[in-house]
Amino acid sequence: MAKAGFDLASEPWAGVIWRNPTPTQPSALGFRDLLTHAHEIQSLAITPAPALSAVYRLLYAMVARIAGLDEDSPNGEDWFERREEIQEQGLNPDAVAAYFNKFDGRFDLFDDKRPFLQDPRLADPAVCPKAAGVNKLVLGRPAGNNAVWFGHHWDASPVPIPTAEAFASLLIWLYYGPSGRCATRVHDGTSAADVSAGPLRSSLSYHLEGDSLLDTLLAGLLIPDPDVRGDQDLCPWELPDLPDPLQAPHGTRPYNGPRSRLTGGWQHALLLVPDETGQQVTDAYITWGRRTKQPPTNDPYVIHQISKQGNRYARPADAGRALWRDLDGLLQLDTNNAARPQRPEVFGNIAEMAEYKVRALGFEQDGKTKDVQFVSAVTPPLPIRVQETDPRRAKRIGDLRAYGSVYGSRLDFAAKKAWATLTGNKLGRCAWGEQAAAAYWPEAEEIFWQRVRDDDFTEPWKTFRAAAIRAFDDVTHRHVRDTRSARAVEQARLELFGGRSKKK
Repeated sequence: MAKAGFDLASEPWAGVIWRNPTPTQPSALGFRDLLTHAHEIQSLAITPAPALSAVYRLLYAMVARIAGLDEDSPNGEDWFERREEIQEQGLNPDAVAAYFNKFDGRFDLFDDKRPFLQDPRLADPAVCPKAAGVNKLVLGRPAGNNAVWFGHHWDASPVPIPTAEAFASLLIWLYYGPSGRCATRVHDGTSAADVSAGPLRSSLSYHLEGDSLLDTLLAGLLIPDPDVRGDQDLCPWELPDLPDPLQAPHGTRPYNGPRSRLTGGWQHALLLVPDETGQQVTDAYITWGRRTKQPPTNDPYVIHQISKQGNRYARPADAGRALWRDLDGLLQLDTNNAARPQRPEVFGNIAEMAEYKVRALGFEQDGKTKDVQFVSAVTPPLPIRVQETDPRRAKRIGDLRAYGSVYGSRLDFAAKKAWATLTGNKLGRCAWGEQAAAAYWPEAEEIFWQRVRDDDFTEPWKTFRAAAIRAFDDVTHRHVRDTRSARAVEQARLELFGGRSKKK
């Protein structure tokens, strides 16, 4: 009996939203049809957020090769002209077909020799003696000795998952996987059971979104350096052989171009085990894929910051931080931020007057093993190059953002101070601080976007201060029962205005 397959090139696994939907259009497509009809598709409907972030990177790499944008000319002008031409005409269906025909079988998740983005060597008990189980593969399911919280799953009776969902989990492991203990793997005499974190762990990436999926993918492409050769800048599925997990990175440039940057840096190795139909995954192997830590990819879709020690790092994902608060980095606004945020590299590759929505996708995690929450948000259309084209407006947007943050910080301190004074506790995290933040930040976000849309930058502090006062009063007013509590609340309220002035 032939082994079941699941070819991502043709199987309808990726959810889509059509620009002009009709009853006959499918709700999901494979890679081949996804790119052939990219100009007709509005956006992808793939969840969870970190899986969509990973899929974008795969698609950027494919489009660059199919569209002939994987190499640059010496002066760079031809690259922009080619991209503009493709944006107007769409991807050539023959070029799309030729690409997938060339790598026929390489996109099959269950191929015996080269399963897509997996290592078939893990099926050998001498290499990886024990499978991790499908519960370990799926984020959010309890595995091993972990407690059951959100679903009744246990290792003795694992519930299979649809293959499309298993693929999403595979991508999250590759890009956002934890460090630390993993299943034992033996390769060429080396036995180990630990792994480094994935290249995007704990980060938030920002993707430009246009009117169609094609616009989105073209806006996400990087200009290759003039010395990059397309036949050397390869993705894992294009390599002639499986990588050697013991081979250390070498050379002054560990990645041969943008495409290998987008699909490199992975530390984990996985292998999915299907049922007899190929439509479900029943088990998985998860272990280390590289014995040495991969060089940083300097991912072009994250905001980079500088630490106090002078090290460059990606701004971490935070489910409690609204996206407008990241505009200092996205639009390269002038701020007093000591971290010196740098906008995503790819934002410098678009036309100066172009406007795009920005979709933020990521995973709030710690640097090792703790997973907190998926993060997904989108902005209205933004003038991405406003700092270059209209620095005065950029300054006003920056001031507006800064005042929103200032009054958010003042509110947080005021609420904590009132709580500490009334309860006799030390100043620190408390219920009032969380309640005040929950009331203030959504309103502050509405204020910010409305004023940007209206180009209203007069007295930018005023509306944020009013919102902070409302939030403070909502949290504290019901607890004012006597002179002592009234005095504590009113003294704390002064923090909303900058605190009590000091006598000289």
